[in-house]
This record gives sequence, structure tokens and C-alpha cells, in this order.
Amino acid sequence: MNDLKKMIYLLRQHADDIATDAELEQLETLLKTTEYDETIISLLTEVARETESLPSGDEERLRVIWEKIKQPALASTGKPGKLRQLGNKTWWWAAAGLLLISSLTFLLINQKKDSGQAITKVHEQLKNDLAPGGNKAVLTLSDGSSIVLDSVQNGTLALQGNTEILKSGNGQLAYNSSKSPTTEMLYNTLTTPTGGQYKLVLPDGTTVWLNAASSIRYPTAFTGAERNVTLTGEAYFEVAKNAAMPFKVAVNELDVEVLGTHFNINAYGDEPDIKTTLLEGSVKLSNNNANRLLQPGQQGRLNKSGAIAIVENANTEEAVAWKNGLFQFDDADIKTVMRQIARWYDVEVEFKGNINAGKFVGAIPRNSNVSEVFKILELSNVHFKLDGKKIIVLP
Repeated sequence: MNDLKKMIYLLRQHADDIATDAELEQLETLLKTTEYDETIISLLTEVARETESLPSGDEERLRVIWEKIKQPALASTGKPGKLRQLGNKTWWWAAAGLLLISSLTFLLINQKKDSGQAITKVHEQLKNDLAPGGNKAVLTLSDGSSIVLDSVQNGTLALQGNTEILKSGNGQLAYNSSKSPTTEMLYNTLTTPTGGQYKLVLPDGTTVWLNAASSIRYPTAFTGAERNVTLTGEAYFEVAKNAAMPFKVAVNELDVEVLGTHFNINAYGDEPDIKTTLLEGSVKLSNNNANRLLQPGQQGRLNKSGAIAIVENANTEEAVAWKNGLFQFDDADIKTVMRQIARWYDVEVEFKGNINAGKFVGAIPRNSNVSEVFKILELSNVHFKLDGKKIIVLP
């Protein structure tokens, strides 16, 4: 990623308040130079003119936006101020600037520095737009009965042995175990559909965020020497510490063992690898072929042949962006992008023609309607047609 792409990516991270300390330092260093100011203003002008995202695309107005964006990020004390915390008089400028930064982040992957190529015009607002996913899940109890969580009232849902199951009002399920749990092992399964996600607090206090089209099977009370759960799809774990009872996640052919840590597992069947990304603590990955230990900032990848590879300095923000309400991409191809969109908007995706969309870098809020996502992606060499619950991707 060259410096210009990096600056715009870091601005997006900063604006969404998800930049790491290292990214904030990089951003400050880049913004202290003026080498790229005129290039960015020129690109802003072109985007504004083509997308009609401002009443006028005049250069002076966009220069003001650029200065408004730069100034908070160059604050000398603490973290740079959030753009949304600007005064009322500058809010409109900041909002317009953020839209343009989002557009530029994707645009610059395919933009040649010396080319005058026009930016692809975005489609008009889709007649049949699709809303984003939300807190949706089904809880299957030990007796096989099911509870649709998005339609049931808050409060106590059921008793499993001596464990009470509670639903709160913010898309969260929790278990309240008595001090004398039953000796019988009872299992529950939480399943999210495409277009759904849910948060779960296990009986030991471990918190699990379950992404769309995923499931987790777990006991209603942890007993014995280990805490064992089984996962399909994707989940982010914050494991309660208990050195005497290791926490283990079984996912396809991979076992992930931890004591107390924060990590994300992406194990969708349509992805090329099972990815385990570690943010804090340590985990051991094991299968029939090997055992590998992950350190914070690393990502373990289990491929279809059963080999485990370790990626150093993994993009942890990208791995957990879904939990933080974002689609986030770092040199992702169009098929990777569309797999995430298909799961979140509950759609089928079809590709037609020779699509050369390049690579995508940037972040888009997951609470956007699908048409808003298309407006950003179409600034590259790709177009979309919505046919009911099918998205057709075109060159």
C-alpha cells in the first residue's frame, strides 16, 4: 500500500475511532507533510462531481473539507479528536468529507496516478433496496425444542437443569448457573441465520459474538477438566480466565485451546481457510498434522489440505471489524467482499462477465442499506444489479 492509499485508509480508521495507536502515529506523520494535499483535493473534486455528493464540486469548498479533516487528526494531546465531535458549524463538512474518504479508499486501489480516467458513475437509488442484518438467532434446547430469540420477550426463557437462561433487550443471551449444577450434561445450540448476529454469555462468563450464518454448541454448565464448545461459521471470543479448566473450541478439523484470551475464528465452509486471529493472550491450534502456538497479532490459517500456516502481523482490526459494525477489507478481491455481503444481507450472489475490480481497501458501516454499499464499491470497475434476493455482479 503506497503512502497515498495508506493515508486515506488511516483517515477512515481514525474517523470511525477504530485506529490503533500505531495507526494514529502513522497518520500524524503522513498528515504533517503537504506533498499529497493537491492530489487528494483533485480526487475529492472528481468524486464530488461524479457522485453529486456535494451541492457543488468546486475546488475551494473541497479544500475547506480537507483542512477540516486534517486539523482534528493533528491534535497534539491524546488521541486525535473524532470527526463527529466537531462543532455544529463544521458537522456538514466533516460528514461530506467522510463520505468522500470512503469513496476514495476504494477508488485509489485502481486509480493510476497519471491517468485521467473518469470515475464510474454510481447507480441511482435501488427501487427494491435491502436492509442490513440485525440481532436474530434461534436457541435450540437440550430437549430439541427451539426458541426464536428475535421474537420472544425479554426475561427468563427456560431452565436447563439448575441453569436459568435469560434474554436481555440488547440482543444478548446469558446463563445463570446455580452453585450446585446438575450432574447431567445438557447442551444448547445458538444458531444465527444469514442476515443475523447475536451475543452470548456462557455459564462461565465467557462472552461470544456470533456472526451471520453461524452456530455454537455448548453445555448449560461447565463441569470436569475442560470447557468445550463447538463452532461453525464465525465468532469472536472473550474467554473468562480459569487456568484449572482450559477452554477449547472445536471447529471442523481444528481444535483451538485457550486459558483466557480474545480471539476470532472464521470457519465458513465457502472460505478457503479457517482463520484464527489472536488479539490478546495465547492459543494453541491443533489438528491431526500439527500443533501451533499463536501470539497476539498473529493469525493461524488451516487450509483444505490440513496444513496450518502462521501469518505474522495480521490485520486484527479487519478480522474483528464485523463485531464492531463494519465491513473492513485490506486488499480483498471482489469474491471475498461479496461473500460477506451475501451473509449479512441474506442474498444469493451471481457473477456475470469478465469482472476486473482489482483489490478493495476500506471500511463500510454494516448498518447501511445494500444500495449504500454499492455506491462505494461501484467507484471501482464493478457494477451491481439487484433482482429480488439476488445480487448480480457485472463488469
